[in-house]
Amino acid sequence: MTALTLDNVSISYGDGDTRVHALNEVSLQVNPGEFVGVVGPSGSGKSTLLAVAGALTRPESGSVRIAGEEITGFSEAELARIRREHIGFVFQSSGNLPSALKARDQLEFAARITGRQGRRSTAELLDAVGMTHRAGHRPASLSGGERQRIGIACALVGDPQLLLVDEPTAALDRQRAQEIVGLLARECHDYGVAGVMVTHDLAVLDHCDRVLDMVDGRLG
Repeated sequence: MTALTLDNVSISYGDGDTRVHALNEVSLQVNPGEFVGVVGPSGSGKSTLLAVAGALTRPESGSVRIAGEEITGFSEAELARIRREHIGFVFQSSGNLPSALKARDQLEFAARITGRQGRRSTAELLDAVGMTHRAGHRPASLSGGERQRIGIACALVGDPQLLLVDEPTAALDRQRAQEIVGLLARECHDYGVAGVMVTHDLAVLDHCDRVLDMVDGRLG
């Protein structure tokens, strides 16, 4: 069973001559344990692709299947359940971490939000992302790379089947970027998570199993 299937998905914005096809009959399958990179110029549709794959935006046409469930006609409550039960998000900025919470508490907070504690404990997830020694620190005292690692650990709480990653290296130097994307790839490979990463950073693409180009709303 594929973790994510998009079948001829289309979304457009605007009217008449100003109409823009953000996604133009996009089809994509991502299997468990596969880490896929998506590259393309700004405005090519990459962010819209993640929004559709993350059950955040409904397509105008086509179908979306996540973890075996066809979600295209789901209610907002059902889509929220899909996000909670099956999807982990890693955002472009690590600034979304609650500033008052220590690193270990960030993970426990994420577990309460999802309502699920996965097969790995908070301590095990912190170890997996190399942050055991920083468990008692709040975001303000962590580097950008450390905050990104905590964000990844939070995304992995509850054992998501699908991991969606938006520009994870945007604020990182070259070495930290390689470390972060290598960590994401290992998590997908070792735990059977299907990963989709949107990035402008061509230097990290060696970590991906496949790299797809998006241009003018088309994926190839």
